Amino acid sequence: MKIVRWSAAFLAVSGTASVLTAVTAQAGGPSGDSGREKPTVVLVHGAFADASSWNGVVERLQRNGYKVAAPANPLRGIPQDSTYLASFLKSIKGPIVLAGHSYGGEVISQAAVGNDNVKALVYINAIMPDVGESFSTLSAKFAPAALSKALMQVPFRNGDGTTGTDVYVQPDSLHRVFAADLSTSQADVLAATQRPIAMSAFTDKLTGAAWRSKPVYALVGKQDQSINPDLERFEAKRANARKTVEINSSHVSLVSHPQAVKDLIVDAAENYTWK
Repeated sequence: MKIVRWSAAFLAVSGTASVLTAVTAQAGGPSGDSGREKPTVVLVHGAFADASSWNGVVERLQRNGYKVAAPANPLRGIPQDSTYLASFLKSIKGPIVLAGHSYGGEVISQAAVGNDNVKALVYINAIMPDVGESFSTLSAKFAPAALSKALMQVPFRNGDGTTGTDVYVQPDSLHRVFAADLSTSQADVLAATQRPIAMSAFTDKLTGAAWRSKPVYALVGKQDQSINPDLERFEAKRANARKTVEINSSHVSLVSHPQAVKDLIVDAAENYTWK
């Protein structure tokens, strides 16, 4: 569901107007107001994916005049990934709207702690543990998603001789449990190009949760088979989300419904810019 943009400049660019939702206040500022500095949007992908999963969202944000960055998420576990992202965020001058998909939600929650430039957090089909929680402990409170029975483990060895275990989605199950609203050919490409996540990431506990002190926006995929939608709803409510949007999407709403994802991110950005 789209949001009315009252800014005349935005209407001139888009040429469209949409319906105001009952749960959302007017987004954007009055015509002629300068507002605050427009934030940079930083997009963090989740497990089994790479930054290209944001392509449809990036294109739409750029058309609306936003600076966008979609850095690679190493997928090596919360301590490593959140530290890496935190250092990347420090390289960006000015306000930031930070969005995370799936496991990326965990990463942005910890990486944004103590960074005053991060003005809002947007969670897309995301995992949002609290301090001391891991994805495993949080998800155990709800019925397991179909993805949990479609994973495979692959051992790996590092250059220094240490070893570990990577987790992939079984290629013949990925369409069903991860990307059911994509075409078979799209899902086949995702299966072939998926990036694994270190198994340790499932049990890593957060040491910080920025959603406790920053504005939160959340999108729930009602057909999500990778994270239980009830878990996504619980997280949004616990975080006192300023807005929660539910759409009929699989886990990869950022690919299948990029306009809805973009709209929610713009809501977060405009609420900061004009309020």
